[in-house]
Amino acid sequence: MAENDWKKRLGVVYSTNADFKYEEAAEEEVQTLSPDRQKLVVSIDRRNRGGKQVTLVSGFVGTEDDLKELGKTLKVKCGVGGSAKDGEITIQGDLRDKVVALLQGMGYTKARRGN
Repeated sequence: MAENDWKKRLGVVYSTNADFKYEEAAEEEVQTLSPDRQKLVVSIDRRNRGGKQVTLVSGFVGTEDDLKELGKTLKVKCGVGGSAKDGEITIQGDLRDKVVALLQGMGYTKARRGN
């Protein structure tokens, strides 16, 4: 069944060649930069959240696993919920100053407050 996954081949022209095998482009895994080279921006966001405020940490360059690990650490230290996906960490509430202080304490020296 894995060979016949049509969703991965949307937008590909049909081939009448019976021996044709569709090859997917291999995604390159991004190496995680060291904490002192990360340029993280901590900002607040209220859009599409029903008026609730969330703290966004954006600018992370690295693997999804490292992003989730950093997000989990920040959520635990702040004592709130949130998520980490698509290169952004979302933390519930307006905790910009606390998050910047935590990040700088963890070695992310270029972490700054956005707005």
